[in-house]
Amino acid sequence: MPPLTPASFWILTALAARRRHGYDILRETADASAGRVALKVATLYAALERLEAEGLVRPDGEEVVGGRIRRYFALTPEGGERLAAEADAMAAAARVARARLASPRPATGHAMGIA
Repeated sequence: MPPLTPASFWILTALAARRRHGYDILRETADASAGRVALKVATLYAALERLEAEGLVRPDGEEVVGGRIRRYFALTPEGGERLAAEADAMAAAARVARARLASPRPATGHAMGIA
């Protein structure tokens, strides 16, 4: 199974705690990713449609607020499993990177003044 795109990862993360409507997902993905993922509305709904087709999210009702329809989405059990697997893979990759950063580095030609 290929890794999730950053947008899909943060959308599933936004839905992990509770069902949300589109603009709430946009806000939560931007906040949770520290601004690294700033989705546009069209991009969000295209991603939600793809995630729904993959069985990772599902529509979870609509309501009218201020004359506008809010469409809600929720994480499916499969979506929760996929998000957990992706988070585990990312944590394992981070452990490898941290271990490599912590290990002594051999001197390079540039560090020794050799060109």
